[in-house]
Amino acid sequence: MKPYTVAAVQMNSLPEVEKNLTQAEELIELAANQGASLVSLPENFSFMGPEMEKLQQAEAIAEKTEKFLQHVARKFQIFLLGGSFPVPTGEGKVYNTSVIYTPDGEEVCRYHKVHLFDVKLPDGNTYQESATVSPGQSLPPIYRHETFGNLGLSICYDVRFPELYRYLAKQGAEILLVPAAFTAYTGKDHWQALLQARAIENTCYVVAAAQTGKHYSLRQSHGHAIIIDPWGVILSDAGEDPGVAIATIDPSHLEQVRRQMPSLQHRVF
Repeated sequence: MKPYTVAAVQMNSLPEVEKNLTQAEELIELAANQGASLVSLPENFSFMGPEMEKLQQAEAIAEKTEKFLQHVARKFQIFLLGGSFPVPTGEGKVYNTSVIYTPDGEEVCRYHKVHLFDVKLPDGNTYQESATVSPGQSLPPIYRHETFGNLGLSICYDVRFPELYRYLAKQGAEILLVPAAFTAYTGKDHWQALLQARAIENTCYVVAAAQTGKHYSLRQSHGHAIIIDPWGVILSDAGEDPGVAIATIDPSHLEQVRRQMPSLQHRVF
């Protein structure tokens, strides 16, 4: 396989779907113009607002988002990961859902987030994702592609659960996709460290799109969309403003790292 360019989009999404989709398309175009053939959007890219407001609008958000993703994948002729967006479960809640579309606008992979963010942080903020979101019932899938290799899906809070990524690695994952909306409080201490650990321990590339800045009164995200190589080296970091992290994925480098550090073959347990 040949090297290719990948982009992790960084957005400041708001409780306004149309504005978010406009912002997303501008950043996807920026990535495509720089040669990215695989682009990832962040978690909750099409709507970042109060949970109950998201629940009330979920059907409309999902419909607009899926049409948008199909359209822009075709328009820019890219493979596109729709970071995540709410999809109604039919039982009064939503799934936090990530989908890959091809340049033909065809859906080829879908994942419902399994780990839900129910925490009370030391800064006084409490998050209860499970109040409106149902956890996925299946292990995350791998999308296998002759150009990109094996892409393992995950979403945000998943990154704190190494067993999920070890499962993906055992299934053959080479690129770990981690679209996120990491809180500003936890992100400053944990975001980069966790992503580098997942890259190093599984000798995989990590592509982590991100939300940044203030979304509404109670929510602020860390930013720093990032791409990391299998040795844990940061290839690109989008900083704190909306934009894109862009880097080259080199399959021969991944093979070299796995030859030199064959830890996946040395597992005892």
